[in-house]
Formats: sequence, C-alpha cells, structure tokens
Amino acid sequence: MSQAKFTTLTPELYDYLLTHGNLREPLLADLAAETERAAGPLAMMQISPEQGAFMTILVRATQARHAIELGTFTGYSSICIARGLPPDGTLLCCDVNAEWTSIAKRYWEKSGLSHKIALRLAPALDTLRGLPAASTFDFAFIDADKNNQLTYYEEILKRLRPNGLILIDNVLWGGAVADHTDHSPDTRRIRELNDFLASDERVDVVMLPIADGLTICRKR
Repeated sequence: MSQAKFTTLTPELYDYLLTHGNLREPLLADLAAETERAAGPLAMMQISPEQGAFMTILVRATQARHAIELGTFTGYSSICIARGLPPDGTLLCCDVNAEWTSIAKRYWEKSGLSHKIALRLAPALDTLRGLPAASTFDFAFIDADKNNQLTYYEEILKRLRPNGLILIDNVLWGGAVADHTDHSPDTRRIRELNDFLASDERVDVVMLPIADGLTICRKR
C-alpha cells in the first residue's frame, strides 16, 4: 500500500495501551501470573489483556447469548467471553487438557461466572458433531490446534446465527504467514485458512493485528 498506516508497538507504548484501556483487572492479572508460573513457556498460549477486553465488548455489543470456545487453556478467554454474556447466557468450552482447565475452573468460580460455563473435555470435533441439530451459537472463539482450524470453522459456521461472529486467533503466527521460507505444517495450515476466509462469500471478514493476529468473521 502506498499509504500504509500502522503504529509499531514498543514495550513502552504497549504499557501505555494497557494503562489507558483499563486492562489491568486484578483477577485476570492473578490468572495470568498463575498461568506463567504453572505453564512456563506455554503461557504464551494465553490471550493478551487487550484481546480479552475486545472480546468482552464484542460479546456485549452483539448481544450474544450462546457462545462456544475451542481451546480453553487456563480460562482467561472464557472469562472474558462469559463476562459479556447476559445472566442467562451460556458458554460451551471445548478442551482436552484436564490439568490446564482445572485452573480455569477455579477462576470461573472466583469470577462468579461458573454458572454460565460448561466444559467438555474431549476432542472439539467430537463435541461439535455430537451437539443436537438445533444447537446454535451467537459467538465463537477458535484457539485450538491449527491442523483442524478450517474444519472447526465449518462445523461452527453451520450452527452460527446470521450476524453471529466467529473469532480466530493466531492468524499472523508470529509473522510466519508472510515468511515464504517457512513451510512448517502449522504455518501452512494457517495460510490455507487465511486464504480461504478471504474469499468465503458466506461471511464478512476483517483480520486485525491484535496480539498474534485476530480474524473476525460475521455470518451474512
């Protein structure tokens, strides 16, 4: 683009962003700290504070009542989604790791949101394909294994109401998607998904440089 417009985030500017977005919420900060202690390098799988706040706003703004999340880890994103739901809203969390989700369950209780959240410890595709035919969602967040992302997307899209949203995480993959020397399996899968979504006429799509890249799909 001849008039590309973006701001490169320095550590100082990112700290400014966090301060002015009211993103240092104590319970989530505690969860992030515990995740870092427990998971070490794997803590990078947790979403960023600004991404979580953005998701809460989207859930509230779209008046979503029924949500689904693929990939729960220690629960940061699920808390952000559930907070945006009304008192009778529901969030179905799909994961396969009992150790990490045990942390999530403790923080769901602490946040007072556990009554909105149901956890299914099973492969996400099994959970999706086992849902009643009448099950529909208003909001979905895909943050699971990259090998099945496109299949997850298709399974959720057919259960998504018109104007519902699907959010997909890690679509920039640390910049690897634009590195033509990177041919690793996960990078190839993410590129395939990004290429597919860009031409899928069933949805409106925007890819945003939030954290590791976040794509938002609105079902037409």
